[in-house]
Amino acid sequence: MLNTSDIKQRFNHIEQSIMQAEKACQAGAGVPKDLKDSIHKLSTETDRAKPVFQSQDEKQIRKCVDQLEMYGDQARDACQRAGKLDDALKSSVMQVHSELSELKHQLH
Repeated sequence: MLNTSDIKQRFNHIEQSIMQAEKACQAGAGVPKDLKDSIHKLSTETDRAKPVFQSQDEKQIRKCVDQLEMYGDQARDACQRAGKLDDALKSSVMQVHSELSELKHQLH
C-alpha cells in the first residue's frame, strides 16, 4: 500500500483534476445534464472525503476511493454517451477516471 503522504498527494492531485473537469463542464456549451450531475457529485463526494484522507485509517481511505471511483465511472460513462464534446472536457473527465482507477488498484 502507498504511504499516507503519497495517498494525500494523490488525493490532492485528483481533487485538482476534478475541479478542472467541473470548470470545463460549466464552460462547455451543450454539456448533457447527466455529465454535469456526475461531475458535481464527484466534486461533492471529494469534499466529503477530505477528512478521511487526512486520517490514517486505511480501511476508510480505501472505502472512499472505491466510492469516488464509482462516481468516476459514472462520469466517464456519461461522457461517452454524450457523443460530441469539447476535447478539454472529455480529456478532463477521462483523466479523473484514470487517476481514481489507478489509485484504487494501488490501494487494493
